[in-house]
Amino acid sequence: MLFSAFFSGMEIAFVSSNRMLAEMDKNRNSITQRIVDFFYHHPNDFVSTTLVGNNIVLVVYGILIAHFFDSTIFVGLESGYRVMADTILSTIIVLFVGEFMPKTLFKSNPNKLLAFFSPLVFVFYIILWPISRLSTFLSKILLRLLGVKIDTSNGVGEFSKVDLDFLVQSSIENAKSDDDIEDEVKIFQNALDFSDTKVRDCMVPRTEINAVEKNCTLEELKQKFIESGNSKIIVYNEDIDHVEGYIHSSEMFRDPAHWTDHINSIPFVPETMAAQRLMHMLLQEKKSLGIVVDEFGGTSGLVSLEDIVEEIFGDIEDEHDNMKYISKKNEDGSYTLSARLEIDRVNELFDLALPESDDYMTIGGFILHEYQSFPKLNEVIQIGKYRFKIIKNTMTKIELVRLWIDK
Repeated sequence: MLFSAFFSGMEIAFVSSNRMLAEMDKNRNSITQRIVDFFYHHPNDFVSTTLVGNNIVLVVYGILIAHFFDSTIFVGLESGYRVMADTILSTIIVLFVGEFMPKTLFKSNPNKLLAFFSPLVFVFYIILWPISRLSTFLSKILLRLLGVKIDTSNGVGEFSKVDLDFLVQSSIENAKSDDDIEDEVKIFQNALDFSDTKVRDCMVPRTEINAVEKNCTLEELKQKFIESGNSKIIVYNEDIDHVEGYIHSSEMFRDPAHWTDHINSIPFVPETMAAQRLMHMLLQEKKSLGIVVDEFGGTSGLVSLEDIVEEIFGDIEDEHDNMKYISKKNEDGSYTLSARLEIDRVNELFDLALPESDDYMTIGGFILHEYQSFPKLNEVIQIGKYRFKIIKNTMTKIELVRLWIDK
């Protein structure tokens, strides 16, 4: 009965296992993973081994259990009733012990159990190979006689987007919390969502672009490099809506007196362009920056190759990332937040449920969208169960808020 449970459990483990997760296993050079990989490339051999093995042990089980029952429990029964009783009781035992229990157990963690017991299955594969081959051969002949087309391929090929999506969704569902989700899974999730990401979703807004006027002095340009910490500064003519390109900090050491002669061109892209398409364009043109324009031709923001890559791999910190947005939980249960923080980022950090929408992306955008007016300093704004107090602002934007969540 244990062998029957083993074969039934391994069959459901193989069918339920995630091949992509197995391919990502860190112990790819181990013997168990090599065996699993072999069975993934020869699924028919695995299934035939488990089926033949299960049938053999069930036949042996039927003979032994009937003899046991006839000599113990059903000694005084007539032959006809004894056969019926043997059949009913042995079937119940098979269904419960040999099918239901092992399949439930193995289905709960198919990849690990498949890897753990795969060496034993391989031993049975070698022992039962002649019988498995014969049964496979006979079944193919029968199918051909019935006119059924047989797929001779092993069904093993490259992973599709569906496989990747299944891996991500199953990993998220099995995770107890967001912290339990592996970084690789988060990257895959971002990669799946990347095709829907627009340039406006990853750009630096117009008001935060570090730029200088083309006629500024050399000293002003140097000061802008020092203040921003950036290696590239946008250069415009008259106003930010007329961008001419960007200047690299290295020009300060080459020919600083004639730095305007070394302004690099920069591509202009619409807000609605797909981030994936822009990334390909920047790589082909060997550019790292792009100016984002709105439907009226005005400058909407600035996007860099790093910003696009961060949409997949998360925040990438370097020596120039000096601006840190404030996000902390206070002792009284409130939160101090920079208005430029994105809603989904805040929800992820503090496990909140701030409403997300295509109409806004940040805390400040959420407040302005709901309040429909520009708030004053220290003004308290109630939006549903969320209460915001404006801690710091300017004439044109909200910079820092405090958030309370009413129970």
